[in-house]
Amino acid sequence: MERKAISTAAPEFSYFEIQAFWGVTKHMGGLEATDELAALCHVDQDKYVLEVGCGVGLTACHLVKRYGCRVIGVDLSDRMVEWSRKRAKRRSIEHKCEFRTADAQNLPFEADLFDAVISESVTAFPQDPQRAVSEYVRVTKPGGYVGLNEGTWLKTPPPDLVQYVGRVMAQARFLTPNGWQALLESAGLADVVVSTHRLNALSQRLNEIKGLDFQDLLDRLRAWKSFVSLYASNAGFRKYAKEITPSLGVIKSLFTHLGYGIYVGRKQANLNELSTAPC
Repeated sequence: MERKAISTAAPEFSYFEIQAFWGVTKHMGGLEATDELAALCHVDQDKYVLEVGCGVGLTACHLVKRYGCRVIGVDLSDRMVEWSRKRAKRRSIEHKCEFRTADAQNLPFEADLFDAVISESVTAFPQDPQRAVSEYVRVTKPGGYVGLNEGTWLKTPPPDLVQYVGRVMAQARFLTPNGWQALLESAGLADVVVSTHRLNALSQRLNEIKGLDFQDLLDRLRAWKSFVSLYASNAGFRKYAKEITPSLGVIKSLFTHLGYGIYVGRKQANLNELSTAPC
């Protein structure tokens, strides 16, 4: 397959385009949360895993290196897919990692294909999150697992905080623990496990840098240099950056009300299988 070079054209001023341009993504709880998710989804070397919203490939590559499973990662952004492919090649695991451009709400896979489908800091963003989760379930094998790591309102947020999050984070719609659980159960998942966690700015920052290699650190440095250059040279970007930069009050309120949750459910066996099972 011919692979496109990562575009160096200036990004649009939006939450996802800026991240894709710089090759930087993150999810709440970092790889510690990923490992909790993997354990609840029973990921091991024999499993075939789909990651929805792979970003720059950090989670997918971590799963392959730590658990030995096969992984397909999908993302809406061509740029993100190329970052992921570069990461897998750099870590010499491209034979066990495949990446494609795809929409969480319309996955290009046959039914009952994967042992586990996981998604981290993604399902809060689709226009129809219930449709997305139903797609996760559709492509999961009976008896397999669907697992989410998602931003979660642990305390009822003030309206202005909800508006701020939606404005700067591409209209993200975080739910309460009950809301995320209901989303999985409405898609037909059983035995849903819920595990919620609080965050603070320092722990989140430390979680984000765990598992980064030297090239990752160079990429982060490059991203900061690019940020400074773009900020200095582009008035439109300066305006955008000022609009999304939170005050200390907003940061304090955010970590007071928002944490993350791990939500995992099991896809039940097909009714046909149950009806033919021996008594």
